[in-house]
Formats: sequence, structure tokens, C-alpha cells
Amino acid sequence: MDYVYELKELEKEAPPLFGVKTGTKIDEMFFKIEWVDGKPKKVPLGGIPYQGVLNVVGVPDTGKSVFVEQFSVVQASLGYRVVFVTTESPAHFLYNALKGKALALGVNFEEIEDNIIVVDASQSAELRENLHVLTKTMDYAIKRKKATVTVIDSITGLYEHKEVFARQVVRGVYNFLKQRRQTALLVSQKRSSQGSDTAEAAGGLAVAHILDGTIVFDKKVIMTLFESRLYKIDIGEVLRTVRIDGCRLAGHDSSTYVMEITDLGLIDIKEKLSQYIKR
Repeated sequence: MDYVYELKELEKEAPPLFGVKTGTKIDEMFFKIEWVDGKPKKVPLGGIPYQGVLNVVGVPDTGKSVFVEQFSVVQASLGYRVVFVTTESPAHFLYNALKGKALALGVNFEEIEDNIIVVDASQSAELRENLHVLTKTMDYAIKRKKATVTVIDSITGLYEHKEVFARQVVRGVYNFLKQRRQTALLVSQKRSSQGSDTAEAAGGLAVAHILDGTIVFDKKVIMTLFESRLYKIDIGEVLRTVRIDGCRLAGHDSSTYVMEITDLGLIDIKEKLSQYIKR
């Protein structure tokens, strides 16, 4: 019967487990288990899981877009083809952002331009509101470039005024990306009522539940003398953090890490928050 398998029948279809580089410390935070010298051992994956579709969530100005743009440029610089769906910034603004990331990373932008194809849904209500039209357009872009990586910034833009359909939209996009064997990052926005450090996004926990894992970006504005002394940061300054909030494809470090957005506009993940406070 269709959809019923013996486990051994799935082996030939199971994707290999390895990392797709983001160019950040997150590459060291995923791991797999290998048998070494007669015992199991954790081995760094070296990136986000191959063919994983991950949620990148956080309140505004936490580094979500910076992260996925940096990821896109890193992948393009390694010779992989990237489809970038923008529902927020018009394509010409995205061009400047990606060019800036390339300059900051020391990558020759002219050499990677052909490796990135942009789907501008920010200017098209039909693309944002008709899932069939969007996936058909993405399918054309993926096949045209033989892409293996997809970024959507943001998935929330596809249901921003109709959150009741969030699960349906996210499931449709997820299934499409899985069928096309994409490694993908989908940016999710938060509502003001949601905890900034949780995996929940606009549309509820459906996004986190459907996708393969969640990376949570957060920030804390230092407002009290106690916080200033605890974090050794002046009042009014910002402490940014990042953590992996679950992943069903690979093991991961669930610790909260201190993060900075550098003067060049890049993500720089430092040490664990617990170590930072002790130091």
C-alpha cells in the first residue's frame, strides 16, 4: 500500500547527513553521532542539516535578515545556487544588502551574482497571496538555476493579514521545498504579544512544529543598573543572543549564545551566555 514502508526500504531515499555552511558559529552547534573507537561520539555537522527546512525567528532588529543574507552569500561563494524569495524588501534593496555582505566577507560580488536568483514577492500581491502561483514561480527559479538552497524572508509575509491560514501556507511551502530537495531558511516575524525568546511566531507555534527546526534570535535592551552590572553593558545598550530551539534532523547545542552584529553588518556569534556572565 502507498505510504506504508518497512524501515529498510527508506534507506536509499534518506539524504546524507552533513552540514550546509552558514559562515557563522552556528555551523559548530549542530552535530551527528558516529561510532569512533568502539563508542559513540558527537561530531560537528559543519553547518545546518542538508535538506533541512529551518525556521529563523525573532523580534525586529535581532539579526534574522542579516543571518540569511550572510548565509546566501556564503553558499553562493562556495559555488552553490541560491533562490532568495523576498516578501519584505523590494529586489533592488536586497541587491544592495547582498552586495554589502559580499564586500564585508571579502567575496568578489561579480563572481557570485549569477549564483543567486531573486523572486520579488514584495511587489506582487498574487505571489504573496496565491501559494500555487508562488510555488510555481519558485519551481521555475530552482530549475532554471539548478538551485539547492532557498531563503524566504519572510514566510510571515505570505499570511501577514490572515494568520488563520498560517499552518496551511507553511505546510504547503515546506512540502514543496522537501520535494525539491532544498536546504532552506525561512524567516518568521513575531507578534508583540509573544515572548521574544520563544520559537513562537506570527501564526502561532504551527511554524515551529511543521518545520525541521528553529533558530531563535533575541535582544535585550539594558534598562536597569542590575542588568548593567550583570552583563557588563551600559544602560541603553543592546545584548543580542541566538540559540537553536529544537531540530529533528540532527543533534544540536541548545545553549544560548551571545551574538553581535559587527560594524560591517555581519553576524558574529561569541561564547555561551552562561560563560559570558561568569567571565
